[in-house]
Amino acid sequence: MSPRAGSAGTHTLAFVESPVQLLNVLEWAHLHATEAPEAPDAGRGTGTRPALTLVVLSPTDPMTRGQLRRMAELARGEGYEVRWEEARGGPGAPFRTIGGLTPMLRRARRVVMGDPFSRYVQLLLTITRARDLVVVDDGTATMEFVAQLARGERLVRWHRKGGRQGARDLVFAPVSSSARRRLTPGARRHVEVFSSMPVNERPDGVTVTANDFAWTRARFGPPRITRTADMVGTSLVETGVVDGERYLEAVRTLAKAHGVTRYFAHRRESTDKLHRLATETGLEIVRPDLPLELIARRGPVGATILSFPSTVVHTLPLALAGTEVRVAVCDIDPAWLTENASPRAQGFLSGVTGTARDVTRLSAVTAA
Repeated sequence: MSPRAGSAGTHTLAFVESPVQLLNVLEWAHLHATEAPEAPDAGRGTGTRPALTLVVLSPTDPMTRGQLRRMAELARGEGYEVRWEEARGGPGAPFRTIGGLTPMLRRARRVVMGDPFSRYVQLLLTITRARDLVVVDDGTATMEFVAQLARGERLVRWHRKGGRQGARDLVFAPVSSSARRRLTPGARRHVEVFSSMPVNERPDGVTVTANDFAWTRARFGPPRITRTADMVGTSLVETGVVDGERYLEAVRTLAKAHGVTRYFAHRRESTDKLHRLATETGLEIVRPDLPLELIARRGPVGATILSFPSTVVHTLPLALAGTEVRVAVCDIDPAWLTENASPRAQGFLSGVTGTARDVTRLSAVTAA
């Protein structure tokens, strides 16, 4: 293992459930390694355990699993230990996973997590004795987490806020409340948020550290830039926020106006929707095998990247810093929202767009 892996700190346990979370753990470890004094080499072959252990709580959908396996390879290449858990592999999987992780959680001095809204992570937080807790980006949800923590609210994902609590929510409420208390800093607990997202409401005592994607820029690129444009897909249809027909028309209109040739699918986009997009727009549908920040940095990449409000309007300008790639974001027209969308959806999505730096802002596609 390289010195940078060893200097990330002893007894650090990281839990990730998505490729982006794993990427941001690598970014966090890289930053802290460069800030810390060089540690003794604990190179592979010496028998010394890595200071950072990445635990992948694997989901079930194939695309996410594939990206996670690729990211796990990169993490091992950096010298970190990766533990793959089939956390959702049947009714008994959660009990086996939690039972197997409990000794590690008891020993860990620092716990890094990518999704504080995850019920899995919240349950694991009730077990750990770690005094150092770190939350790395899980996309735009990080903005909502920080705001909820600052206001002392219960932890609820933004697209579900305003809806009625189901039976499972009520049963899990004590665990969620305990997790929120553990994520509140105190005399014996330090909490850090490592994020590329804008943090407008900073909770008292929480350390906010900027993620500028230094590891990504150091390892990949610069990319070859094509003369065409690329578009980034979103799962807003799948989460019930945006109407599918409106979204299809918006993609068609934007692609024609800006010369888009490739559509980078979000890992949660449905196969049926992607098939319709390919058939009705003529776009080449690309299912990335790594997070888009790495795909874009490796190239080739379009001279313009179009996106709807999402994490990438904040992360791509950082990952592509120093290149001539332009990132453009198209607002979500309120008419696109479904009747089941959260009352906060429009305001939250507008905030995602409005706070993005170094992007070109496009008006909503009114033709949709």
